[in-house]
Amino acid sequence: QVQLVESGGGLVQPGGSLRLSCAASGFIFSIFAMNWYRQDPGKERELVATITAGGGSTNYADSVKGRFTISRDNAKNTVYLQMNSLKPEDTAVYYCNTLIGRHYWGQGTQVTVSS
Repeated sequence: QVQLVESGGGLVQPGGSLRLSCAASGFIFSIFAMNWYRQDPGKERELVATITAGGGSTNYADSVKGRFTISRDNAKNTVYLQMNSLKPEDTAVYYCNTLIGRHYWGQGTQVTVSS
């Protein structure tokens, strides 16, 4: 079955960086787009970044454009989210996602930006 496992979250100071990873299994990773979402308690889940199956095209939420970079390694069945210049408002649980008939989600990884 489809499995998505995120890692790399943690506590970081404002202005710092983190790199999230999402290891995928149970499907042909290289033919599906991948997404990163985030959700803060009390708020709706927000689409942060998207990458096409081949990695040739990416899209970002306006709030992270120029600071975050999504990438993928199809040989490793892994998608990444490099987050630079982090702000307190980036604090959230970050989820890996793909759409294969329905949405599949990982368990999420907590990112906390605080001094």
